[in-house]
Amino acid sequence: MGEGLRIDPWSSSQPTDYANIIAQFGLQSLDDIEIPDPSHLHRRGLIFAHRDLDVVLSAQSAGQPFGVLTGLMPSGRMHLGHKMVIDQISWFQNLGGDVTIAVADLESNATRGLSLELARKVALEEYVANYAALGLRPDSTQVYFQSTRSVVQKMAFTLGKRTNLSEFEAIYGFSGDTNLAHVMAPLVQAGDILHPMLDEYGGLRPIVVPVGIDQDPHLRLTRGLAAKSNWFNLKSRKGGGLTIGLSVQDDNSMALGVAVDGKLDRKVRQSVIDNIVAEVADLGFADILPNAKHGSVQIPSATQSDRSPIKMKLLRLERSMGGVGLLQPASTYHRFAVGLTGDKMSSSVPDSTIFLTDEVATVEKKIKRAFSGGQPTVEEHRRLGGDPDVDVAYQYMMYFFEDDDKYLAEVNVDYRSGKILAGEMKQLCIDRASEWLINHQQLRDQTAHLVSDFLAADSR
Repeated sequence: MGEGLRIDPWSSSQPTDYANIIAQFGLQSLDDIEIPDPSHLHRRGLIFAHRDLDVVLSAQSAGQPFGVLTGLMPSGRMHLGHKMVIDQISWFQNLGGDVTIAVADLESNATRGLSLELARKVALEEYVANYAALGLRPDSTQVYFQSTRSVVQKMAFTLGKRTNLSEFEAIYGFSGDTNLAHVMAPLVQAGDILHPMLDEYGGLRPIVVPVGIDQDPHLRLTRGLAAKSNWFNLKSRKGGGLTIGLSVQDDNSMALGVAVDGKLDRKVRQSVIDNIVAEVADLGFADILPNAKHGSVQIPSATQSDRSPIKMKLLRLERSMGGVGLLQPASTYHRFAVGLTGDKMSSSVPDSTIFLTDEVATVEKKIKRAFSGGQPTVEEHRRLGGDPDVDVAYQYMMYFFEDDDKYLAEVNVDYRSGKILAGEMKQLCIDRASEWLINHQQLRDQTAHLVSDFLAADSR
């Protein structure tokens, strides 16, 4: 992986040079963030990067609202890779976040030919039923269908004015022969991600989206669209501090003091600047330097930590003036769990993953055939040891089935030293996986009555 690395949500390849990914795509490492009550995914470095997670955690620590969003493609069966996302959603929910889950039934209909009726059946019986068993709580969860929430489609068209095919080509690698359903899908997803900030769906608050790195193009597009729609820009100031500038667009020019003939309406412009000053002063700043002619407000004493509260003030002001007021979504990124075959985990390749409805006997067979990090012979393995970094059985214990960090570390050492053989490693994984699967399927039966409680009012 070198320069020019491309991340593609639809590719069968699986980039794993995470250091290069962080550098090339401007992600932030989790090393500098204190994670409250970290899950095993955090403790083991399986969640490795983020964008603006600090904004979300600041809201959480201050007792302010925040949300977490994910989506599901209602085709195929739920597997362990999907479980890893729901584990993260539950973690945020336990921190106090509200949960929004988008069912991409329009996308599955357009790109995979599923009827909306079948998509609904699959979403509820194969996914939401498993979410309930995994511990997601319906009291602060809203599951909705794209087909029944028209605001998502409306936002897709509205946001579509902020981008073009050239940007899609740069982000996704689209070309002249790209199916237009694939072009529309990212815009609908942007609507999925951003609409929970609207007043009728929870109000303005930070929204975080946990994803695998292959989904980052959607987040980059959505963050860019949100920023382009903002009426007020917040930037670093030369010499220190922050500067607020006006972003005059076709649909807000008159509100920001630009008359129909293009001339500056000084009275309106001064009113806008005065409102900005009032909002900033409310945060305690005294050294505010307004300039109505240039359409800017400078705050020399503001620091980077002041960005979030100032931004929220500006977005609320924008909404009071008739704008949408969208905050860029935050995101976290997890490492890929390798497929049983050593390649990408996929619902369309049954032998590559464990489904949450698999029978124990089926799981045992799959793990026994899984890619191993052991040596060709017992003698070589005892002498050279195994490689847990590529051994699927060990990886699945680390990602999914073993809660005890200390025990997992001991297994790692013993496998590397050759004390644990490859077959023994697989049996350890089989034991843990079987126990987990039996328990999960029992919980699924016990929580089946909760499925309808997860549905939003417009999706029942």
